[in-house]
Amino acid sequence: MKILFVSLGCDKNRVDTEVMLGLLAQHGHSFTDDEDLAEAAVVNTCCFIGDAAQESINTILELAERRASGQLKALIITGCLGQRYQEQVEKEIPEVDQILGVTSTDKIVEAIEQTVAGNRSFHHKNYFDDVDKEVHGGLKRVMTTGGLFNYLKIAEGCDKHCTYCIIPKVRGKYRSIPMEELLTEARALAENGVSELLVVAQETTLYGTDLYGKKSLPELLHKLCEIEGFKWIRVLYCYPEEINDELIECMKSEPKICNYLDLPIQSGSDDVLKRMGRRTNNAEIRQLVKHLREEIPDICLRTTLISGFPGETASDHKQTMELVRDLRFDRLGVFTYSQEEDTPAATMDGQVSERTKTMRRNQLMKLQQEIAFEAAKDMIGKTVDAVIEGRVTDADDDDGLTYVARTYKDAPDIDGYLFITGMQRELMTGDYVRVLITGSNEYDLIGEEIS
Repeated sequence: MKILFVSLGCDKNRVDTEVMLGLLAQHGHSFTDDEDLAEAAVVNTCCFIGDAAQESINTILELAERRASGQLKALIITGCLGQRYQEQVEKEIPEVDQILGVTSTDKIVEAIEQTVAGNRSFHHKNYFDDVDKEVHGGLKRVMTTGGLFNYLKIAEGCDKHCTYCIIPKVRGKYRSIPMEELLTEARALAENGVSELLVVAQETTLYGTDLYGKKSLPELLHKLCEIEGFKWIRVLYCYPEEINDELIECMKSEPKICNYLDLPIQSGSDDVLKRMGRRTNNAEIRQLVKHLREEIPDICLRTTLISGFPGETASDHKQTMELVRDLRFDRLGVFTYSQEEDTPAATMDGQVSERTKTMRRNQLMKLQQEIAFEAAKDMIGKTVDAVIEGRVTDADDDDGLTYVARTYKDAPDIDGYLFITGMQRELMTGDYVRVLITGSNEYDLIGEEIS
């Protein structure tokens, strides 16, 4: 059967998608991006914020029309929106045949095949509510990233319970995936040509605390570095309060681990951080960044902020601006606060207007733009390793070929690029080269290959 598979949301969702694709492929099913050729459709949904939920709903509604007309023999919904809004989807979109919760990805084959066979009474509601079910890794995946890089999800769920976040209610408590299963999965990725591994979870820094009674991310990283094939290993989503000296020392001692950390701080105001349920304050964030840069001078630090959190005043916003100005993060993203139902923040007093949220976001991004442009200029004259992502086909080849690449400072899909000009030889996607930075163009760098 030809299946249209739509994956929405975060990179953790992408891993779940690849696992389901792998299970379906093992049972003889094939995949298509053409809606007209598809016999069945699966939508792996997201509902982290309102815009993501709306995108998921719009996608489902579009495919529901095809299911109603008979063009599709099955329409299956998986992921966070299905987990959170099962009853509403069943009531409002009857064309949906099955809804699998976040712990039911292993039932995807049965869900499609039973539906196509005419068994509309087939349901997995028992799995829907079973968010504490043990999670597993090591399953064979069908890669959707093109093969150069891919993600290793090391845990499911979250125990932090930030007041703005629905994830603990949707994904359940924090559950680490056993280390041996992760290593099996990582070896398979390396054997399939993945050279850059991105370690992800809702929070990576707490990995192993539930299974092994201690923070085991450094141990896992050391073992991942032993796998042949990986050239870069990148760690994402490290909560600031959980970063310890053992993790820092691991990064310093392992050449494969990129000197890159993604540590979401969300605000620079202690009052706002307290209302958010965050476990750090302004002074602790400053001290951590200072310590990281002392220990790893060339470290690239990425963070995220939320503008317009309930009760955020002009003074709170000013404190966040000052923190960004002082710490000069290499990479920074800002989200306007999204009022999510069933979260404590949704009913807090002092909800901020959309206009003010957007204005504050724009101010933060303008400040970060200035910092990023200056940082790019500061890279001129330095040499870095870079991985080739492709060739710029419309560039003037009179003075050589131009390639687009990424440095260790650039995570796939979210950060900037390096354009390597004047190349006198053909390169392949995935090649690693040494580059002298010769210029910059806003966020992006320009360089030339050196021996």
